Amino acid sequence: MIYVSHVLPVNEEGGTRLNRAQVWDGLVLKANNALPFVPSMSDCTVTARHSDTVFDRDIVLRGQPHTERITLQEPVRVVFTRIAGPVLGTIANEIEGDDDDLRLRFSFALVVSDVEPGSAAEQEYADGMKADYLKAVASTLSAMRRTAEESIASA
Repeated sequence: MIYVSHVLPVNEEGGTRLNRAQVWDGLVLKANNALPFVPSMSDCTVTARHSDTVFDRDIVLRGQPHTERITLQEPVRVVFTRIAGPVLGTIANEIEGDDDDLRLRFSFALVVSDVEPGSAAEQEYADGMKADYLKAVASTLSAMRRTAEESIASA
């Protein structure tokens, strides 16, 4: 099993400041359509809505198809549970801290089918996933800042 957890500050010195509500709105947008946020994803289609806070989506990530069940736990966490595909497990995007020190944590615990636990192949996959998720964190925060800047400009 691959475990990774990484935290980044939401607000950086001199950049557009985001509040908790803006970060939450960005995570909800990402859950519904991750394409603008995750460079390694080539398809993202919501396939079923079970409630206002739970839905399924089909994605293609790094060329591999997956089905995920998304659970929105407003205002702190979005959980992506991989329910079909070659990599199963859970991914969480969590908002931490107060408005003066907001942080975004991306964590995942995944099992890669047909790969020996603890093997070099599993480590190689883990390294690729971590690199992809660090890019996704950066692009997610950039998209959230862009959205905030656009709303300020149009006000």
